[in-house]
Amino acid sequence: MAYEHITFLIENNVGTITFNRPDKLNSFNRAMAREVQLVFESFAANGENAGKIRALLITGAGRAFCAGQDLAEAAPADKAWADIRSIVHGSYNPIIKYIRNLEIPVIAAVNGVAAGAGANIALACDFVIAAENASFLQAFCHIGLIPDSGGTFFLPRLIGTARATQLMMLGEKISAKQALEWGMIYSVCSPDELLIAATGLANKLAGMPTKGLGLIKRALNQSLANNLETQLTIEEELQGLAGSTSDYHEGVSAFLEKRKPNFTGK
Repeated sequence: MAYEHITFLIENNVGTITFNRPDKLNSFNRAMAREVQLVFESFAANGENAGKIRALLITGAGRAFCAGQDLAEAAPADKAWADIRSIVHGSYNPIIKYIRNLEIPVIAAVNGVAAGAGANIALACDFVIAAENASFLQAFCHIGLIPDSGGTFFLPRLIGTARATQLMMLGEKISAKQALEWGMIYSVCSPDELLIAATGLANKLAGMPTKGLGLIKRALNQSLANNLETQLTIEEELQGLAGSTSDYHEGVSAFLEKRKPNFTGK
């Protein structure tokens, strides 16, 4: 399928979504959001890319990862103000849900500024690798809005309420280095090495028992709202599912036979 505002390709069982509005710092309009949603929908059981990927990489073209909402769409010149709630509901919330519910690893390669919804799309991913010149900005407070796209959910859990409040209420930009020190992201590398590092991680994860990795992701998602007793029951149930996979049988057999396992994600 041809896209106007993004690119999508599959190589070695890794899918790569690239936000591709570099002249707008890859900010989102409704059309771009819908294209991203269509890619995720293609991974569904009856979609054209069902079963074709075992890891997903998200990055941006040019000097930005994503600058969030294209304000020219939200506040057009004719002042026919867009319904912000409808934009959040129709554009961003589905993408965040798709990222969290896709039971394969999702990696964000943050190549520049990640602001507003762009920052929170990155934080929704399982791994965030950032270039040294990348930055993260909760810009919402500067125009009278609140963080959306899961920002008020992810940030306090990643860095604590005090630091999350600082970033959200003061709208302070933080560097990739600071984000790493605070535990917001997985790693930092030079701009020239970013895609090499991110692709390497994606390939590594794609070669692992991805059915089990997906169950880990499901358990982590559910743990955020559960007490210990409930979570122990969920672990028991999911371990039963993991133990019935071909990859589990292959992993045990390879260990006993002292050979490298050949995982298939099944």
